[in-house]
Amino acid sequence: MPRLRIALNQTDACVGDLTGNTETIVRRTREAARRGAHLIAFPEMVLTGYPVEDLALRSSFVEASRTALRALAARLADEGFGDIPVVVGYLDRCEQAQPRYGQPAGAPQNAAAVLHHGAVALSFAKHHLPNYGVFDEFRYFVPGETLPVVRVHGVDVALAICEDLWQDGGRVPAARSAGAGLLVSVNASPYERDKDDTRLELVRRRAREAGCTIAYLAMSGAQDDLVFDGDSIVVDRDGAVLARAPQFEECCVVLDLDLPAAAPRAPSGVVDDGLRIEHVVLTPDPLPDDAPRETGGQAARLEDTEEIYGALVAGLRGYVTKNGFRSVLLGLSGGIDSALVAAIACDALGAGNVFGVSMPSRYSSEHSKEDAAELARRTGLRLRTVPIAPMFDAYMASLELTGVAEENLQARLRGTTLMALSNQEGHLVLAPGNKSELACGYSTLYGDAVGGFGPIKDVYKSDVFRLARWRNRSAADHGRTPPIPENSITKPPSAELRPGQVDTDSLPDYEILDAILELYVDRDQGREQIVGRGYEDELVVRVLRMVDAAEYKRRQYPPGTKISAKGFGKDRRLPVTNHWRESV
Repeated sequence: MPRLRIALNQTDACVGDLTGNTETIVRRTREAARRGAHLIAFPEMVLTGYPVEDLALRSSFVEASRTALRALAARLADEGFGDIPVVVGYLDRCEQAQPRYGQPAGAPQNAAAVLHHGAVALSFAKHHLPNYGVFDEFRYFVPGETLPVVRVHGVDVALAICEDLWQDGGRVPAARSAGAGLLVSVNASPYERDKDDTRLELVRRRAREAGCTIAYLAMSGAQDDLVFDGDSIVVDRDGAVLARAPQFEECCVVLDLDLPAAAPRAPSGVVDDGLRIEHVVLTPDPLPDDAPRETGGQAARLEDTEEIYGALVAGLRGYVTKNGFRSVLLGLSGGIDSALVAAIACDALGAGNVFGVSMPSRYSSEHSKEDAAELARRTGLRLRTVPIAPMFDAYMASLELTGVAEENLQARLRGTTLMALSNQEGHLVLAPGNKSELACGYSTLYGDAVGGFGPIKDVYKSDVFRLARWRNRSAADHGRTPPIPENSITKPPSAELRPGQVDTDSLPDYEILDAILELYVDRDQGREQIVGRGYEDELVVRVLRMVDAAEYKRRQYPPGTKISAKGFGKDRRLPVTNHWRESV
């Protein structure tokens, strides 16, 4: 049985950075070649970054991608790697597509190519185009209609792109018809909580359906609000895990596979499930089975809370670094939200690059000011104090505000202070709002909602507490100082905009609130369904009304790391002007 050594490069890519992404591919190819790889693979659209969104509709960007791919093939050959097939995801266009209504202009394609001997030996496009959640691929791409099979050292290797595995039919059954010994799927695969378990079961099932070993290669890093957790997996035809990469890390998994020898004749031209099998023989001769083996390894799995925290750290780090910022700035109230955001920022960027501002008013408690200072001592972040009382008094003397308008003025003075410091010193301002607050509109526009990024935008308040406790426990387990003051975790949450204020003056208990929000926001269940689960009708009506009324606020909130199946943003798109109410 032939042995094939594959190298799966779980890499980070930045959208639009063709030069930087090319350098990453060349460097990683060099390393994989040094380790004796016979087939080297990179993730979906690694050359252009993912997702490219409306850049796909720009012919100039499509042509730049195609040009960069050809230049990459030539460069790999010039550096002595031309004999090794390299699979690279990129943005292409369909040469045969005729313009028609409903088809994206220029017929762009989410494609991948096999680079060999300085040229593009074979290219293909994603067959199944996802059109749910954050995915708009019907808007952007024309589907591919082939199953590519390349023969490498006597083994037939079928190739697929991401959704081709997630949907039934298409390339998986076609790979069985083609007699492939290995199916390599290149993916971006954005992170969602618990997706690692779903992903593993999917790959196992598809391996049994295809009747061959499957290598599922995913991207790492972050792009805007998306995080890519890696978690690349190789399973045999029976679903047994042969290798698994770590989450939230760039790495190269090198693995020797004993695979069935290819049939004497390649089945090119056969049509299966609407796909035409394209077979290209690259390196026909099998390899001798006498070299030391590469086993790939199986990385330890992260427990659920640690996984979410890792996603939040990776998301913030990716957004800050890829957008050219060196430091971040946030208001520190002594509360749990800003404390957790500060801890995430310190872990993502280093405490020396995190700047906190305490902005006390006449209603700020002494313990809140002390908690902010204690957080700075524990983490090492840089803290300054800017009292807002003089500014507040000046505004009140001119405007004579009362009630909610007076409360919100304090939040807006803090927001103005943060943005002024950002402009002056070049920091990115972090908004500390959580998903529970965003859902209910419990925030102040141009106040606590200001900023360039919201690290916990997709984290419900009850999970904020769980994450804070986990982070402290993890620090203690490793002999380090827990970053978040215990008082920030245990005291009742409060915006401290009036005497004695606590969140429960305006909101239900967070555990109950979050359970209702999860059903309404994440699962699209209506009033009757939620009440049917045992929640009080009056409470459900109240919560749903708050959510419906706050859409205009959410539209103006900054982007933030997505960790759920339905975050506020591209996942959930509701009209601001909307008279439909579940609670009527």
